[in-house]
Amino acid sequence: MTTPAGSGTGFGSVCWWGLSPALDLQAEVSPPVDPDSQADTAHKTPELDVLLLGSVDGRHLLRTLARAALWPRRRFNFYVLENNLEAVARHMLIFSLALEEPEKMGLRERSEAFLEVWGNALLRPPVAALVRAQAERLANLVPEPDRLAEQLPWLSLRALKFRERDALEAVFRFWSGGEKGPEAFPMSRLWDSRLRHYLGSRYDARRGVSDWDLRMKLHDRGAQVIHTHEFRRWRDTGVAFELRDSSAYHVPNRTLASGRLLSHRGERVAARGYWGDIATGPFVAFGIEADDQSLLRTSNGQPVKTAGEITQHNVTELFREVAAWGRPRAAQGDKEEELPLEPQPWTSAASARESFTVHFLALGSAQTLHHKRCYQGRFQLLYVACGMVHLLGPELGACVSPGGNLVVELARYLVDLRPEQLQAFSARVSELAREAGFAPQTGASPSETFARFCKSGDSAPSGPAPAVESEPAPGEVLACPLEVVSVPGADPAPATGSPRLSSQPQDSSAEVPAPPQEALTTESPAQNLESAPTPDPAPHP
Repeated sequence: MTTPAGSGTGFGSVCWWGLSPALDLQAEVSPPVDPDSQADTAHKTPELDVLLLGSVDGRHLLRTLARAALWPRRRFNFYVLENNLEAVARHMLIFSLALEEPEKMGLRERSEAFLEVWGNALLRPPVAALVRAQAERLANLVPEPDRLAEQLPWLSLRALKFRERDALEAVFRFWSGGEKGPEAFPMSRLWDSRLRHYLGSRYDARRGVSDWDLRMKLHDRGAQVIHTHEFRRWRDTGVAFELRDSSAYHVPNRTLASGRLLSHRGERVAARGYWGDIATGPFVAFGIEADDQSLLRTSNGQPVKTAGEITQHNVTELFREVAAWGRPRAAQGDKEEELPLEPQPWTSAASARESFTVHFLALGSAQTLHHKRCYQGRFQLLYVACGMVHLLGPELGACVSPGGNLVVELARYLVDLRPEQLQAFSARVSELAREAGFAPQTGASPSETFARFCKSGDSAPSGPAPAVESEPAPGEVLACPLEVVSVPGADPAPATGSPRLSSQPQDSSAEVPAPPQEALTTESPAQNLESAPTPDPAPHP
């Protein structure tokens, strides 16, 4: 969508955080456990195979692991497919933080580091040093499969191509400071350049624009806990979670850097910059829902907690439960008590980590997975982010087992989309799901956050429109830019963040005009550029 004064492409072309609340993926599978396989033996444990397209930040995986103790024992196989290797690298970094031994890093330190790395454009020096150390470690492990399997048993890169592994190592080398100095990635300048391009002549009134987007769009769509001050600060500086004094945040967050091929003076130029979200923010994933309902209380019509405070609480509890393998807590008034549970089969964090595996699939392999027998009819659950909806088709449907489910993230929290565009997007999702062999789930409560389907034959094809619900026990999912589904009668969509009429992915060889010179920085590795998100016809500084 194009606005009169700016580009109208606030979501960008690379997704760094989810645009929907985190889901417990076990709650999306029905029945939760095969009755014939519930009897746990030493030789067989029921498995849950999940395929996730564009989940971006691992929030669904972490939520599923944190709540694993609420369900019968299972082994998890998460297959993750992203459209760029920087997103794969951030997955690995986030999980390394979440699964760090408590003796090495305390719970509060881990949760605060996660929030800054995940959602802030600028970092505090201690967090930046932590990122460099973790990136150096991961860069050394990626080219050595044996050491990787020994130190990170939950991670599998076997499905990646060799050139993708080399590019992944190059991403970690850049994060670890292979290119010294802030000029290697001048985040503040790049953020301001993106903002100027997005707002156009409205730049001088940017505070009024942010207030309008927050109150008239995000608040109306269910994100009332996002406070004006924190949203305005993030729009201006890129700092969403200010856990210390504002002067402490001055080191560029290199994990938000990605490469693109641009057309500059008639030549293809490799550029590194910030091409992510500058419109919605990272508040939706963990900051608008909570198991502890007291966090969502209002006083005189105003929330008593901000989205940042709720996010910090939710992430801290998430890490606490993952470390304890999901010992649940039930809020009773203002106190929390542990629920009485039977002893869990995992007695240590190390053994818990061996009970799940995150498999990263090769970029662009969504349309060819069904050619491999090992993936045919394998997955009990398929999750598709709103930026990857164009990949939903019969090929992916063939990878879902009979009775399997499909969850599609909708574009509810994209502020650049009007209500009629959101409805058209939901209708297009239903059409693509039907073509892929899925039917709407019956009996699910409608909502605007997720569309839920099941493999045809397990629910009446004549059922109601796709059931969408914010999940009885949670709800976003960070998504990627909408590239394919368009809105009839809508304005032209030159930018990545708006839906398009065609359901075909963009040509990876497309060029775009170069943005202003200040948006260009040092060249990124060629491998990264091969995997960078497809450029839009309109420039992104």
